Amino acid sequence: MQILLIHSDYIEYETKRSTPVAEKIEDSLKKGRMEEALTVFLAVEKYDEDNIDYAAKQTAEEIRKVTEAVKTNRVMLYPYAHLSSSLASPKAAVEVLKKLEELLREASFEVKRAPFGWYKSFTIKCKGHPLSELSRTIRRGEEKCVTVVKEKEEVVSEALKSEAKATSYWYVLTTEGELQKPEEFDFAGHENLKKFVNYEIHKSRAVDKIPPHVELMRRLELADYEPGSDPGNLRFYPKGRLMKSLLENYVLCESAKKGAMEVETPIMYDMNHPTLKKYLDRFPARQYSIEADKKQLFLRFAACFGQFLMNHDMTISYRNLPLRMVELTRYSFRKEQSGELVGLRRLRAFTMPDMHTLCRDMDDAMRQFNDQYNMCINVLANVGIDLSDYEVAIRFTRDFYEANRDFIVGLVRTVNKPVLIEMWDQRFFYFVLKFEFNYIDAMDKASALSTVQIDVENAERYDIKYIDSDGKEKLPFILHCSPSGAIERCMYGLLEKAHMNSEKGIIPMFPVWLSPTQVRVIPVADKHMEYAEKVAGGLNARVDIDDREETVSKKIRDAGKEWVPYVAVVGDEEVESGTITVTVRSESQPNKPANVKMTVQELDERISEEISDYPFKGLPLAVRLSARPKFV
Repeated sequence: MQILLIHSDYIEYETKRSTPVAEKIEDSLKKGRMEEALTVFLAVEKYDEDNIDYAAKQTAEEIRKVTEAVKTNRVMLYPYAHLSSSLASPKAAVEVLKKLEELLREASFEVKRAPFGWYKSFTIKCKGHPLSELSRTIRRGEEKCVTVVKEKEEVVSEALKSEAKATSYWYVLTTEGELQKPEEFDFAGHENLKKFVNYEIHKSRAVDKIPPHVELMRRLELADYEPGSDPGNLRFYPKGRLMKSLLENYVLCESAKKGAMEVETPIMYDMNHPTLKKYLDRFPARQYSIEADKKQLFLRFAACFGQFLMNHDMTISYRNLPLRMVELTRYSFRKEQSGELVGLRRLRAFTMPDMHTLCRDMDDAMRQFNDQYNMCINVLANVGIDLSDYEVAIRFTRDFYEANRDFIVGLVRTVNKPVLIEMWDQRFFYFVLKFEFNYIDAMDKASALSTVQIDVENAERYDIKYIDSDGKEKLPFILHCSPSGAIERCMYGLLEKAHMNSEKGIIPMFPVWLSPTQVRVIPVADKHMEYAEKVAGGLNARVDIDDREETVSKKIRDAGKEWVPYVAVVGDEEVESGTITVTVRSESQPNKPANVKMTVQELDERISEEISDYPFKGLPLAVRLSARPKFV
């Protein structure tokens, strides 16, 4: 039995005409619709004919498990022959379907079944969350009954295969330089590190429930799943696009301060290009591939390809080193496994700031590594993700550690807390040293943000050379750096952090420079609108005006739900005194707002101080709330 399970907002069908094997049905069954249902497309196979009861019972059990996970009691059974090329006889197929329907009804499910053997049109709306699309293959073994979940065979890189075979030695490295096995380390006071260690060692990547940030990204009208695309591709609404753009610009600005030159390279490459083909096998990622003009192409999963090909064609002197280039890859593509895709945390199309640094020798590479390590700490802190929010992983070969132990311990002392170490006896990838800052979310999942790696392979692979002071050609060492990690993942981290703060009684909010609306002006009545517009015009910030026909208290509540940092209410008193009464979100407590009387100039100066070192863009929506559409 092959089944495809879709958690759907609705499924509806209409029969068009019968085939020679169509089952006889009443007119009432020629059309059907079901809301909030698990739609189960089924193909009964030849293997099922030997034990129809087993096929029906095991399928019912798989359906039960999924309905529990997605919390629905409604099931639409839809025969769909296209799932298999080894179909059972029509008689056996109908028998299995009827038996399955009976079993589900006995288990108190609300069930509908589309008729077998009819040409049908159907419309379905998939919910788009991580568990909304699942497939199962159910088979009976020769000696015992087994249920097998089969996945489509895919081409994976040699690096991924090596990763699966690699033996990792896990340790915790303390600030005193002591290397301890995780089972011997005292995690008291380091609860997040314990979660991270468990996550890394057990490799539990899949999600079994919807994380908090998904509800927040929708409610705040930032982003949502795109049902018209491949899973792991999102749509961004104006507020989300603004935040994303600000983060992108900020990271590029910080990279420029380090001397990185911004470039742009293609998003697709020839899979059979001799140099690229070798690199594909060295990178632990799954690729999207497409065919065009008789070429097999792949969509990039990093900016390495374009930048390294560019480096190959350049004339580089030792005087140019360290040489840095950066690209904001909108987008990079990785065909992550479907069970791991969730919200902004793990995507198949994502935006990655990708900086590469060519270094003269290993000493230079290590100096740059340390400098970029500190850069990443500062970038995340200014984004709103502090050292206390993430855990550090440092990964290297045993030889590198033994030769550079003091350097590694220095990295630990910089963050002033113990870090997770992954050590290999031999090098499986292109790098000898790598760090990641890993955010630990509300579901105890870890997600890598910033990273830097020392690459010892690709200069030779791409034939990248520089002319040294002695006039001879030499190979540089290459650093791979993402100062922030994926931009979408930064947004995920901020949303998860806000949720966890809320659980602790801390009012959630974004940094002021990232807030879609920085100030909301609320006129008490229509007669105060002119003064509200004057206030808005006097602020160099993203300011909107709530002119809706709602009560003032509801307007204030709605501003709170949107996490607006400053809410200025203007009425008779403010008009007469020429001031504003401002609720300052960062100083407020639950059910205890911090209301401050100030002038427009004082508020403007306060906001200017908070946002002066960051990129700025104007309001992404109409100034008046009454003129805005709803996106969710």
